[in-house]
Amino acid sequence: MPTFLLSHHHRPDECRFAFAAWRGFPSPLRRAAATCSCRSGDHGLWWTVQAPDPETALSHLPDYLAARTSAAQVQEVPIP
Repeated sequence: MPTFLLSHHHRPDECRFAFAAWRGFPSPLRRAAATCSCRSGDHGLWWTVQAPDPETALSHLPDYLAARTSAAQVQEVPIP
């Protein structure tokens, strides 16, 4: 199954909306760890999701986040 990196960025004043969007939204990502740069001032969130296509990967996010997130298909590669 393909792996997608979901990348979301928001303005500092939108943090509360990015986190509140999860309330009541059923997702396998809910209550799991995400990579976040909000505390350092960059205001980004990233998730790694396995899904058959980008649309399905984005469906793991609440609509507010999905509309503001890109999905890039990624894979691990050895670094020489």
